[in-house]
Amino acid sequence: MSRALPQTEPMTGLPERVTIYEVGARDGLQNEKASVPTEVKAEFVRRLVAAGLETVETTSFVSPRWVPQLADATELLDQLGEAGRGPLRPVLVPNERGLDRALEAGVGAVAIFGSATETFAQKNLGRSRAESVEMFAPVVQRAQDAGLWVRAYVSMCFGDPWEGPVPVAQVADACAELMDLGCDQLSVGDTIGTGTAGHVEALLAELDRRGIGTDRVGVHFHDTYGQALANTLTALRAGVTVVDASTGGLGGCPYAKSATGNLATEDLVWMLDGAGVETGVDLDALVSTSVWMAEQLGRPSPSRVVKALTGA
Repeated sequence: MSRALPQTEPMTGLPERVTIYEVGARDGLQNEKASVPTEVKAEFVRRLVAAGLETVETTSFVSPRWVPQLADATELLDQLGEAGRGPLRPVLVPNERGLDRALEAGVGAVAIFGSATETFAQKNLGRSRAESVEMFAPVVQRAQDAGLWVRAYVSMCFGDPWEGPVPVAQVADACAELMDLGCDQLSVGDTIGTGTAGHVEALLAELDRRGIGTDRVGVHFHDTYGQALANTLTALRAGVTVVDASTGGLGGCPYAKSATGNLATEDLVWMLDGAGVETGVDLDALVSTSVWMAEQLGRPSPSRVVKALTGA
């Protein structure tokens, strides 16, 4: 049975089309207490793609000691075959060892992950911000030499649980350091969900002044304080056309306990469909996928749209 859809009333000031960068299979599942079977992960990715999500970040080639939930990265890509490779199936890599494994697996895109604060850089990467940039430099260079598309994540862009407020200029410095390595796209992360619309506007304006235009920026919001959609709308009005989201609102950050779920892809699609913005995503198929995944995890989806459409 077909589910309800939002009434479409085109909204001025928004892009005609938005690319949803789906992170549920990687960022969503990395925070699960129990490891999800590889077969379930592979089916999850297939369902996400079938629902119309073109860009799906599949896994992470980090040390199993750091993120044991994603220790099966190679096996997952083997199960997915060609559907798990190419420029629209990025994988996360922390260093050259991770890149070596990713290249052996035949990936077409990688993502590195830095921090806007020193404390989180130490907790997440075990080194300073400057040392992290030094570590990433050969990763980006080698990835580019291999013809891979490269994304740079920057965490704690809108607040840090240890350091508190993070100056906009400091965030812009951290972003520029990674983009200067030659990355193709930047994702600014509200890791603990404390960002607000004015803060988003200020950071995007500062990045633009640094030569990092919205055509190269994606936004990654967590909904800890219920601000993810408002922040997304602000970013879109500023010219951003890439939005990170996680089906079912899965995810968080294993190194920041105040980082709760990502922006739910279903909630994002509902808003964009209603505003007349194209995404290429079939909301009905996406909700079905979210319900299926919630069953695999043994708990209901936190997505407001999923709850409303399924009566959960």
